[in-house]
Amino acid sequence: MNKLITVAIIDSGIYPHIDFKNRILSFKDFVAEKRFPYDDCGHGTHVSGIIAGDGTASHGRIKGICPYAGIISLKVLDKHGNGKIEDVINAADWILKHRTEFNIKVVNISFGTTTYGEQKDSASLEQAIERLWDSGISVVAAAGNDGPRNCSVAIPGTCKKIITVGSPDGKNFYSGRGPTPECIVKPELIVNGSYIKSCSNKGNSYSIKSGTSMSAPIVSGAIASILSKSDYSPKEIKMLLKKCCTKKALPDNLQGWGILNIPKFLNCYKSSYITAD
Repeated sequence: MNKLITVAIIDSGIYPHIDFKNRILSFKDFVAEKRFPYDDCGHGTHVSGIIAGDGTASHGRIKGICPYAGIISLKVLDKHGNGKIEDVINAADWILKHRTEFNIKVVNISFGTTTYGEQKDSASLEQAIERLWDSGISVVAAAGNDGPRNCSVAIPGTCKKIITVGSPDGKNFYSGRGPTPECIVKPELIVNGSYIKSCSNKGNSYSIKSGTSMSAPIVSGAIASILSKSDYSPKEIKMLLKKCCTKKALPDNLQGWGILNIPKFLNCYKSSYITAD
């Protein structure tokens, strides 16, 4: 039987869609300090559905990658999808404080800021996100949609330690590309993020969205599924992902290790891929 793994989603909140049932374990609003789950933007609900929607409203047709995962929703984005770095840092600190209580093993961040912001604030954000990783939580961030120019990966996707996800992006060329300002290869991998159908914040319906914001939660959900079956450190998860990626005829600074083979990743075993140092 799968053990309960909780994914913390730092985003615009969550609408209590029927596909989440009673699995919204906690909601914290850093924008308006409201007590009950809501999402006046829709972005966070869509991301949450990709990770953990169980398909009830669609009779099983539209499901997330890990439909039994617990959900922590941390609202840092307003109805326009804008937010403050300070709120994201506070959300990261909240996760650290409550990670044991809720068994938080994965954090999803499907947004970012450009490298043109205040350097001190950006550094503080990256440090806060890397503290999550160092605590044993697998952190997944979107590469952002400022491609195709070089060095366009959004912060905190620029963090060296975490897993940054881009999209092959077809003819739109939106996916953020590396390297980072420190010449670190980013993103680590790519997953299709175009025209993804997931939970809407308008009743128990669904909507379609595109972007690396949709790519990242596919990976977060896959990691949650793996962790529900066996224990892995964030470093081991990274190694497993790398083993399950395939290079395509795409620029290296767009694809990193390549496109993730999700079925392969979901069926891999620790003994097959992890070698002791």
